[in-house]
Amino acid sequence: MEQKTLYAEFTVKEGHEARVAELMNELTEHVRNEPGNVLFLPYVREERPREYFVFEVYEDEQAFQDHISADYGAVFNGELAEHIEGDGSELTWLQPVE
Repeated sequence: MEQKTLYAEFTVKEGHEARVAELMNELTEHVRNEPGNVLFLPYVREERPREYFVFEVYEDEQAFQDHISADYGAVFNGELAEHIEGDGSELTWLQPVE
């Protein structure tokens, strides 16, 4: 069983910081309760707090698929699109160093 590990990055539009923080707090609570979630750690950059970095680990591919198909995730992404710069989160997939 290979874990799925990634980070997502996005930049919040100026003036939208409070709403995105609320959305992220709600999403974090849901994701951390998913049975296949290992870690879900949202951060903002210290020197540029409109820039988000979310580190995520799921038990396996199925756990990740369950995560991305959750209704609350679709609601989050739908609203988030209104509040961030660009077309969406930039995802980077990670592998452990062996």
